[in-house]
Amino acid sequence: MFRRRTQEAPEDPPQVVKPGGKGRPTPKRAEAEKRRRQPITAPSNRKEAYKRVREKQAAERVKAREGMAKGDERYLLKRDKGPVRRFARDYVDARRTVGSYLMYGMFAIVALSLLPVTAAKLAVLFAPPVLLAVVFIEGIMISRGVKKQAALRYPDEDAKGVGLYAAMRAMQIRRLRVPSPQVKVGEKDKVGGEPVAK
Repeated sequence: MFRRRTQEAPEDPPQVVKPGGKGRPTPKRAEAEKRRRQPITAPSNRKEAYKRVREKQAAERVKAREGMAKGDERYLLKRDKGPVRRFARDYVDARRTVGSYLMYGMFAIVALSLLPVTAAKLAVLFAPPVLLAVVFIEGIMISRGVKKQAALRYPDEDAKGVGLYAAMRAMQIRRLRVPSPQVKVGEKDKVGGEPVAK
């Protein structure tokens, strides 16, 4: 009858914050892992799945093209990889070559052939072999120069085919070269980090 009433425990006991503490209880491991997990939305049908795959592949192709254009070794073709090939590209790109204007020259020759002028007909007759001979000689000189410099700079690297590689690049229009030129015309001192012999 005169029983002592038990004191009811508070529903939310006050949390004691220790000095320097974070002010909140440490979450359980299961709760922390649950928060870290990102919701994965699976495709609703096969069409949606194909669409996602195509989008992912397109993004990867764009990334690969950009990496190749910048000369990133991860995205280069096997023929373009390695310090010797990088040196050969820079060696060519630092020079203004006749070969890079070969296509423009051929278009000009075709345009001259349409003129009803005797001098133009003669020019069309003799210009192509002369232009090709100049480009051929230039290619030999570039090939020899690249092979000589590569042997001096990278004696332990495989330089097989680097001369032909450089000569073929010298015949390409500069803005269409892949990988894109990393040095400007005349910046021979930036090729390989050291001055290159002319």
